[in-house]
Amino acid sequence: MKIFARVLSLVALASVLLGCISAPIELTAQTEQRLRTQPPIRFLLTFDDGPSASSFWNPSMSVLDALAQNPVQPGIKAVFFVQTRASRAGGSDIGRSVMRREQQEGHVLGFHTATSGHSNHRFLSPDELEQSLLKGSADIAAITGAAPGLVRPPFWSYDTRTFAAYRRHGLHMLLTDLSANDGKVWGITASPRRRINLIRQLSEVRERIAVGQIPAVDGVIPVVVTFHDLNRYTARHAREYLQILLDAAQATGVKIDTKPFYDDRQALERAALARTVKDGTEPVQLPGLWNRLWGSGSP
Repeated sequence: MKIFARVLSLVALASVLLGCISAPIELTAQTEQRLRTQPPIRFLLTFDDGPSASSFWNPSMSVLDALAQNPVQPGIKAVFFVQTRASRAGGSDIGRSVMRREQQEGHVLGFHTATSGHSNHRFLSPDELEQSLLKGSADIAAITGAAPGLVRPPFWSYDTRTFAAYRRHGLHMLLTDLSANDGKVWGITASPRRRINLIRQLSEVRERIAVGQIPAVDGVIPVVVTFHDLNRYTARHAREYLQILLDAAQATGVKIDTKPFYDDRQALERAALARTVKDGTEPVQLPGLWNRLWGSGSP
């Protein structure tokens, strides 16, 4: 009976999640005309919660393999927001080796957590948060040679206190424009409608691009995309996701650069810094499903 009830609850939850993904916003003639005056976009890929400490088919390593070798654009660089001290992530020998590989292959390491688990920064005491930021920055600097400049808070949850703490440590908060919605939610790791989900979200971002709300950097508009490299489904479908993003741009009428993804670490860092949140008190545009579930601003 308990198993049956659990199945029903999961089915109900799946229905809610799928129902939140509606059709893309229609491309109007006015938006199409405005887009012609805007630079092309380039997808800025980010990954949360890694690195994986798995010794069996490590998903973070699989993601790195896909970024390096794929039929869309070999040698793609991404930002990895890492958990430096979680035992199933960067607090393990395997996790640290994955972070070293990410650095060696030209990716950017950003800060996510330095606690033993995926702790919400808002619920840490001032001293706990300070220690986490100090330890995390030191962990990343030990690998890269420099303290990180980017942070993405766990659960994307922040307030004026945590935002101020980030800035004191030279950390700039990067959220996202598009989300694969592949974070583990109540046991669900797959993205059953990944294509329509990304098309829907990009149609919303397109409206912001058309009115000039997203700044261009180095002649292109960086569109931030978020995945989770701990998710084995994401890792198995990483190459497919790259093509889906290109298809989403075509489906929504968004002009894409001849180089659709970043392949240079310095250009990637410049673009990411330009897209960071400037004021921790301002409402933030959250992507697609997350926005519909939690509303805009700090989740």
